[in-house]
Amino acid sequence: MAKMRAMVVHKAGGTLQLEERDIPVPGHDEVRIRVQACGVCHSDALTVEGFMPVRYPRVPGHEVIGLVDAIGASVQGWSVGARAGVGWFGGSCGYCSRCRRDSAFACENVHEISGVTRDGGYATHMIAHVSAVAHVPDDLDTVESAPLLCAGVTTFNALRHTGAGPGDIVAVHGVGGLGHLGIQFAARQGFRTVAVNRGRDKEDLARKLGASDYIDSGAEDPAKALTAMGGATAILATVTDGKAMQAIAGGLGPNGVMMVIGAVGPLTVNSLDLLGKRASVKGWYSGIARDSEDTLQFSQRNGIASMNEIYPFEKAQEAYERMMSGKARFRVVLKMDA
Repeated sequence: MAKMRAMVVHKAGGTLQLEERDIPVPGHDEVRIRVQACGVCHSDALTVEGFMPVRYPRVPGHEVIGLVDAIGASVQGWSVGARAGVGWFGGSCGYCSRCRRDSAFACENVHEISGVTRDGGYATHMIAHVSAVAHVPDDLDTVESAPLLCAGVTTFNALRHTGAGPGDIVAVHGVGGLGHLGIQFAARQGFRTVAVNRGRDKEDLARKLGASDYIDSGAEDPAKALTAMGGATAILATVTDGKAMQAIAGGLGPNGVMMVIGAVGPLTVNSLDLLGKRASVKGWYSGIARDSEDTLQFSQRNGIASMNEIYPFEKAQEAYERMMSGKARFRVVLKMDA
């Protein structure tokens, strides 16, 4: 039987081990993808470190681009050789009350997460539920575009659901793995894009990516600075620091919304700031396959690209450690050699 290779974690806190396995056969409503590239996301720590219930051994990875390699029973709309992408979203049934109300991300029947509840893209091959698979435009670079399947769709999808319109002030809080994409998406969607970050070392980059304004949160109160501009219609909170999020929430304008996409745990916000402005704080799920397709197409048409450090598949452990160090500029991607 033909073999595949996978980077496998066997226990919480374990290291990634290269293994050879039989290539799996897709089941009902499943496709097999020959992986060409997989982003290394901070959320992979949920699997590697065991921060979520995980059945080990497990293959992480949810920023996947590859080619459909085999098709299971009842699958329609796909053919062998088609370009395909898989993100955090692991699939949905399509018929439960949530799916029928455009909330397939919270499907009542399918509770899958790529690289967490089922094996992901740190491998030469993976199986995915067909509803989780996104079509990838032909002329998008495979390796460079892999992070768009998580970091990309998360920022793009959150921004387009803020209610902000062209010319409105949108602050992107944090110029990192999520934020450098958020700035590009915000600028291309016609917002007055304000980058907020501690220090000035990323100001030039933020402006090159499309920011019209820059706030150094280490030198001035970001909430006061945004309020002086008229208040933000939306704040895209990408940082992983709860206190920093709390410090900027007061910069929302009337009816403004802070979209929380950085995982910070408990978050305290002054209710008086919200009540007086009819403002809100909202968490945002990355998106379903349709959202990934929209993200990829928008990126293709508007020249949006992730800034990546690329590692060979065999150096997945090194790549993971680089990502976890916080020193990568800005995403890390595994490239398969076949």
